[in-house]
Amino acid sequence: MNRDDGGFSPRAPPALRASGAQQDASVADARSLRRITVTYTVGTIVGSIASTSINRKLARALAELAPQAGLELRDIPIAELPHYSADYDADYPESGKALKASIESVDAVLIVTPEYNRSIPGVLKNAIDWASRPWGTNSFAGKPSAVIGASIGAIGTAVAQQHLRSILSFAASPELAQPEAYIHFTEGLVDDEGNVTNPGTEQFLIDWLKAFAAHVEKHAA
Repeated sequence: MNRDDGGFSPRAPPALRASGAQQDASVADARSLRRITVTYTVGTIVGSIASTSINRKLARALAELAPQAGLELRDIPIAELPHYSADYDADYPESGKALKASIESVDAVLIVTPEYNRSIPGVLKNAIDWASRPWGTNSFAGKPSAVIGASIGAIGTAVAQQHLRSILSFAASPELAQPEAYIHFTEGLVDDEGNVTNPGTEQFLIDWLKAFAAHVEKHAA
């Protein structure tokens, strides 16, 4: 179903789900994360262009929390890109050049995506195709990345994220493997100012951003 929610759930699940590996993080890892002081710039690509996108709300919340992890999030828009075709490779349009320049100007990329029909939205795949071309000028190559997604449904965006990880792997982008983040988005979870109203969810997102910061630091040139 083509909705920015990944489906529906007849029974309300927990506010968020995290992998067992995240839950078993060691004390040493936690201390290491607290030592991060370097600020990295992160380009955020939201996989939905809907005006009411809950994933854009999640992206805004992450931008508000990111400084606590030593990160600065910058929005990378994708709505104006035409459908990619190899016919453009010889004379790239300005929107494609702008996308590539935005990705190349940041230290890492964060993709916040919904799940459409058990995969990623076409507009997101289109943006990745633009950024990876022309051949030999892949803007994702060597660029650290992370994926996260929100849904009102019970299974979150797990399948979409797995598809996205496969695409990013082929694009030679080192991805954050753990912790995974599938956010169950309930009414009012993020307010109009981008504040997360559930303390448990807020702390989970901060910890996830810190893990991403450590990942970026590891792969920084």
